Amino acid sequence: MTRPLRVTGVPAADALLNRNGTALLIGMLLDQQVTMEWAFTGPWTLRKRLGHLDAARIARMRPDAFVRLCCEKPAIHRYPASMATRIQALCAVLVRDHGGRGANVWRGVRDGDELHARVRRLPGFGEEKTQVFVALLAKRFGVRPRGWKRAAGVYSDAKPRSIADVWSPASLAKVRKFYQ
Repeated sequence: MTRPLRVTGVPAADALLNRNGTALLIGMLLDQQVTMEWAFTGPWTLRKRLGHLDAARIARMRPDAFVRLCCEKPAIHRYPASMATRIQALCAVLVRDHGGRGANVWRGVRDGDELHARVRRLPGFGEEKTQVFVALLAKRFGVRPRGWKRAAGVYSDAKPRSIADVWSPASLAKVRKFYQ
């Protein structure tokens, strides 16, 4: 049995991540140069401000309006303007290739290679972020197609080294300690 992702310290934000694939992808996209808590709270903040987290509607927004929304205090990221651009690009790909739903990225994959390839094609998902996300899907959400461990690389192991290994404040502390 998998343990749900609990990283933000805000129960409603964690609940959104655990039920909404688009929120999970946006949180992962934001997970750079800020704390995990801040990054993964971003989708919840956006949803509160927009009243939705609909990829098609986000992709269609005027870029300047979306940037302003992301820059409002508290900003969704340390670099809110550049991340706003990345979020809109991600949402556009979700609409174009995945029916506008983040969970469709991993729905129906045949194996770890296909899962890896689908995630890797998303804007802002380099090799390491892709491997971490594959591990996150497996460890926290039970998405474990054949070959997922190879696709996740070192992030598939039991060492607490990424968001894939976070389900509580104590597990988050272990991940932080890994990098000290």
